[in-house]
Amino acid sequence: MGGARSKASKGVVDFRPYVTRSIPVGARIVCADNTGAKIIEVVNVHKYKTRVSRLPAAAVGDFCNVVVKKGPAELRKQIFGAVIIRQKYAINRLNGVRVQFEDNAGVLITPEGEVKGTDIKGPVAAEATEKWPRVANLASMVV
Repeated sequence: MGGARSKASKGVVDFRPYVTRSIPVGARIVCADNTGAKIIEVVNVHKYKTRVSRLPAAAVGDFCNVVVKKGPAELRKQIFGAVIIRQKYAINRLNGVRVQFEDNAGVLITPEGEVKGTDIKGPVAAEATEKWPRVANLASMVV
């Protein structure tokens, strides 16, 4: 019996808010940097455990593999890393605020963790900037 205990009962407090994963594998999202890519498709979500027949899904701040679907020919049909910076589905923050964006968006990342572009268009969720300091440096607006 027993066995399954929450982390809070052991004295470990996790202040990171729970963000609902609303961008499944196969979703086409906006590329919000200036690399030239316009539309990217999520093909894999890293560090995501799931169950049988459930699609892996990403949330704000998650790292995933993407394919450029609309953009320059030299970027298309290649796999890149990306970080999700906005999602349409509401994010419930610990202070009681719900944050919701107009679109789902991500930025391309190099294997070393650097942002591929030099500018990020539009707002960036604070959850993404906490995990990815390089994204925070390029963000013009953090919400």
